[in-house]
Amino acid sequence: MGSDQSGQADGAGRFPAREHEVRCVSAAGIHRMAYREYGPCDAARTLLCVHGLTRNGHDFEPLAQRLAADGWRVVCPDVVGRGHSSWLADPRHYEFPQYVADMMLLLARLDLDSVSWLGTSMGGLIGMIIASLDDSPVERLILNDVGPFVPVEALRRIGEYVGQAPSFASVDEAERFLRFVCAPFGDLGDAGWRRLTETSIKPVADGRWNMRYDPRIAENFRAQAAGGDIDLWPIYERIRCPTLVIRGARSDLLGADTLAQMALRGPLAQTAEIAGVGHAPMFFDDAQIGLLRAFLAGH
Repeated sequence: MGSDQSGQADGAGRFPAREHEVRCVSAAGIHRMAYREYGPCDAARTLLCVHGLTRNGHDFEPLAQRLAADGWRVVCPDVVGRGHSSWLADPRHYEFPQYVADMMLLLARLDLDSVSWLGTSMGGLIGMIIASLDDSPVERLILNDVGPFVPVEALRRIGEYVGQAPSFASVDEAERFLRFVCAPFGDLGDAGWRRLTETSIKPVADGRWNMRYDPRIAENFRAQAAGGDIDLWPIYERIRCPTLVIRGARSDLLGADTLAQMALRGPLAQTAEIAGVGHAPMFFDDAQIGLLRAFLAGH
């Protein structure tokens, strides 16, 4: 894939996405990971935005546009099996070691020695793992509604819909479904819900629409949920870069107690809660985006 490489705003003040892909490898062979870039190609600062379990990099478009106007280069990959990326030949490799390896290859492709990282849910766990490693390229870390402890009840709730989405007869039908299963995202407004729907589905045979992810990602996820709570405190406590943790105030995945402990352990994270939102904030509005801009500016 390819597109305009200037990195400059158009006449309407928007930054066209530059679309690319990088070849990655698993034990089952080669797969392609799609990613989009926004903002100046030669920017001094780069933010990598990594989405949640069934989402894709388009979720960060409003944020990417705002940060590109601030002079940032923003890179939004589609994790393998999601969005415009390949589906893995063997679904057993939909797991964190594969995701970490793919992201490190992407950073090498981008020729980045250091990067700021924003991860929502699964994307935050990937970032947490990379940030905990010696000689990590992550210089600032933002964890969006995820932490080192994830209760099994939240995993089971998510497992109820992962891979279970029906085929839709229309975009309107898909939007009604997403408004229901993604209600914890909060009030996105009519335009926000339509945008989220259009970037979440793809046309298939007979004029129908399917979700834009491999339903087989549910296999490993449900197996993990069957194992009980996720406890990654030893990983979190190795992180030393400046860290911001944002929690949806109604979240069942990141508890208030865990958020409080994250401010006292490991990187001694800054913390914030967003009212009226569960799992997870989407950064579609100026107030939510403002939290990230302040942290990235070093405030």
